[in-house]
Formats: sequence, structure tokens, C-alpha cells
Amino acid sequence: MSEEILNDNKVVRGTSGLSLDVSKFSLDAKKVPYESKHSNHESILTPQLKKTSRNKSFVGDVDDKSRKHRKALKKFSGGTASPTNGYPREHPKIHSKLYCEQQVRKASSSVLQKLGSEDLRSVKSHTELAETANGVRMLAKNLSRATIQLDVRAIMIVTKARDNSLIYLTREIVEWLLSRDRDITIYVDQNLKKLKRFDASDILESLPRAKDLLKYWDKKFALKNPEKFDLVLTLGGDGTVLYASNLFQRVVPPVISFALGSLGFLTNFKFDQFRERMTTVIDSGVRAYLRMRFTCRVHKSDGKLVCEQQVLNELVIDRGPSPYVTNLELYGDGSLLTVAQADGLIIATPTGSTAYSLSAGGSLVHPGVSAISVTPICPHTLSFRPILLPDGMFLKVKVPSTSRSTAWASFDGKVRTELGRGDYVTIQASPFPFPTVISSKTEYIDSVSRNLNWNVREKQKPFTHLLSNKKYDDHALNKKSAHLSFENLHIETSQEDEFDINYSEDEDSLSSITSEQEDDDLPYLPPPGAGLATPPNHANLYSHFDDQTCYAHPNAKIHLSGPRDSSSASTDSEGFERT
Repeated sequence: MSEEILNDNKVVRGTSGLSLDVSKFSLDAKKVPYESKHSNHESILTPQLKKTSRNKSFVGDVDDKSRKHRKALKKFSGGTASPTNGYPREHPKIHSKLYCEQQVRKASSSVLQKLGSEDLRSVKSHTELAETANGVRMLAKNLSRATIQLDVRAIMIVTKARDNSLIYLTREIVEWLLSRDRDITIYVDQNLKKLKRFDASDILESLPRAKDLLKYWDKKFALKNPEKFDLVLTLGGDGTVLYASNLFQRVVPPVISFALGSLGFLTNFKFDQFRERMTTVIDSGVRAYLRMRFTCRVHKSDGKLVCEQQVLNELVIDRGPSPYVTNLELYGDGSLLTVAQADGLIIATPTGSTAYSLSAGGSLVHPGVSAISVTPICPHTLSFRPILLPDGMFLKVKVPSTSRSTAWASFDGKVRTELGRGDYVTIQASPFPFPTVISSKTEYIDSVSRNLNWNVREKQKPFTHLLSNKKYDDHALNKKSAHLSFENLHIETSQEDEFDINYSEDEDSLSSITSEQEDDDLPYLPPPGAGLATPPNHANLYSHFDDQTCYAHPNAKIHLSGPRDSSSASTDSEGFERT
């Protein structure tokens, strides 16, 4: 059953009882601090919480817990030493005007209830733990299929800097949006207000409604009022998208990016199709990657907080202008992992795996993978290879007190900060993901192939042009090769009666040996109906392929999407099946 959660007096609709970490993109009605003054609070609670809410002190208890939680966060950020066990984390937050229209069947609530920390402590068997692990995996996949329905009333346009030609394209989009029947407030950069290229006065004359609907934003306004925007539209390259991420240090509206820059891993929409794309977004909603960001906090050696930044690509800690190799201590959940002797360290998100990390030898990581990439920059020890760490790990990078020089930290290439001896930076998965609108199912592979020529190679060509005239004539007169097309000389040799070089004889001998294997060497073939089904050869059916029974040793059997036989399931008022 779909439920609504009130956040800052505005409705967010999510799947019932979800509780995932930041990169798993979920909400939990049991964990969101209840701060709304809405009187009918029982309508947004799960059945389990409804029973608890009958106690008159329920709301007060939640408020007390919220205050204690904020107090703990404040104490932690105020300069005290980082605890070694259990790190205070903020609950995941998304833009409060978003809600999801569920496109898949609802997962079993009995599995979802185990996702809370208190419930996980009560798991006593391997079977229950395996059920929960399978539930998390399938739930994360199902969430990626949900469509975000947008009630678009305000659009923010971020235009690439230092490119005057894009000012005209910005005006074209503004005029098109204002000419639509729907009243949508358009926010453009404050710097465009008095530019002749943008010519705001001419827009006001030609479109009188622009007087009330055309407004302007600056960095301070965007930072303090993220809820003013229902959608962010960027015109430029990946740098423009990173700038948009830097504008929103807390919740972020969905971002649709049109490719008008020199590089575009994140800009997967063509500008010449903006009318069709924007019409679809406004009328039908979008699907988005809730891309993981990092919350990076710089502390002095005494624990004093210097700054906090939300990072979409990577945190880079390097030696700066110093000629010396840096010594950096890397801690994970309070334990020393390694001491890096290198030019620096790159702590990258999956989104940032195609940026600086890739240039330094890091791996490509799909944005749907919840991981933290640690890549050294020119390490002194060649065995120091890049590594992927779980997104739930709390990292700390510290400059040792015995270091020969200071280090420098930068966040998505901005806010460059010097780290003295004893200073440190903490990194953890941010509770404020960055939602980017998905252009297609193969968006990520398409962008990697387009920008990196990933696994692109030329096809084998015929070598006839290398033959001399005499040799060419000799082959043409040869009876065995006279019927061959010389345009495909080395390709169509399968028609030859006999080959001068032939490796198939070795393969034939190998197959004869394989046929004489003992029974113990034969591959396992499950009996009919006992194994996992092979995905069908139809693209539309892949979305429900994972709606299968999950198994856990010795005999656990659950079904996360309800029974397959619709006759044995009931349907609630929202149209979802439940057992």
C-alpha cells in the first residue's frame, strides 16, 4: 500500500516501510522525524506505527528522539573526537515535492521490516539474514524502475559560464516554456537580467505573462531555497552539472541536462530535442538515478569543524605545491586501513569514476552500484592498487603530525582547502542524493562508449590490396581460389577444401577427450522446475524477471513481490498486491 510522509509540511509519497541507506534511495516512515503540524498523523503511518500512535505521548516521543539525534549530530560536528563505534548519520532526504508512482508490485512487508537496525539485531538465523539480504537487493532494483511524477510549477535554468552563444539558447527555452498553456515560473541566472543578448525587456513585451513568471536566481538564493524549484535544467557539459550540485548543499530537485559542452558523461539529452523531452517530463514524469554524493567535513587537529561540502564526483587530497610525497592515513570505521605514500588520494563516487579517478587508473563504476572508490595518485608502492569500499563505511583521511609538509583538499575541483599537520577530512555517503533524469535504459553504457570509445575496434579488413599484380593474377588463375571474392579474401576461406594452417584438429581431439569424462566431471543440470529461469528474449519482460523466489540455506523460501498466482493475493486501494 502506498503511503505519504510529511516532510516540512509538504507531501512525499514513497513505498511503505522502506529503509535503505543513502545510495539505496529510500524513505522510511518509521525513521523520518515527525515535525509536521498535520493533525491527521495516523493517515501517514504504517499499521505498526498506527498501533503505537494511539499512545498520547507518541508524537512527543518522536520529537524527543529527533531533538536527541540533532543534539548528537551537533556535538559530533562541534569538534569532539570521532567515535570508534557507530557514526551519527542524517536520514536520507529527497526533494519534498517529489513522489513516486510505483510501477512494480510491492515487496513483502515482512522482509522490509527487517531493514531497521533494531529489527536486524533480532535476526537469529542464517535463513532470516539471507531473506533480508535478498530483499535489499531486489528492493534497490525495483526502486530504479519507479517513475517520479513532477508537479512542475517552477524550473531553474543553469547556463554554462564563459560561453555567450548559450545565452541565445537559454532565451529560446524561456520563450518556449512561457508560451505553453501551463503557468510555469522560470528562474534564470541573475547575470542575464541586464544582458542585451538575453534581452529580458523584449521578452516582457512579446509575452506579457513573463512579468509574473520570469524570475532570477543567484547562488545564495538557490542555496537557501531549494524547495522553490521543481526541476533544474542545465545547458552545458559535465562541469555545469557539477556546478548545479554545488548550488544545492542539501536537497536537490531532479536535474535534466542537455549536452552543450565539450564532455558529457552526465549530459545525455540532445538540445535539438528539448521540446519533445520537456513536454514528456512535464506531462508524464521522469525516471531518475538518485546518484550518491559524499558529505565531506574538514576538521582541524583539535577537532574544530572548518567546512562541509556535498561532493558529486570526488574528493581529492594531494600534495599541492610541495615537492614532497604526501603521507596520508586512511581510516575506515575508526580502524587504520593504510598509510598512503603518494602524490595524493582520490575518494570518488560511482558518478566520479569516469573523471579524475579513471585518469589515475581507477575502475569504471556504474551509478547503480553503491560503493566508494579509493584511487591513489602516483603511489610510491606499485602494489597500492585502487579499491572499492562499501558505501556504508565511514572514512577519514588524516595528515600525520609527523608529515614533512601540508596537503590540500578539493571538492569537485572547488573550495580548495589546506590541511595542516593533524588535520583530517571525514567522508561518508550523503543523505542528499543527486537525482538525474534518465534518458534511456542503456544511458550509462552509451555515455561511456561515446566519450571513451569503450571497447571500440576496427573490423578485420581484406588484404587483397597488399598483393602484387603477379600474385593477384596467380591467385585468380588458381582453380581452388578462382571462385573466391577477393574483396573478402581472408574472410570467406571456409569454402576451401583444405587449409594450409588449421587449428580445428586440436579442437576435435579435445572434444573427444571431453566426451570420455567421468560422471563426477559432468556439469550440474537441475531437474525441471528446480533451477532459476533464463530471462526471456523480450526487452519488456526483463523488468519483472527478478520477481522470483529467493532461496537461503537450508530451506528458506520467500517471494518479494507477492504470490505469482494473482488469485491468492488481495489488492489494496492503491492497486498493489499484498499477501
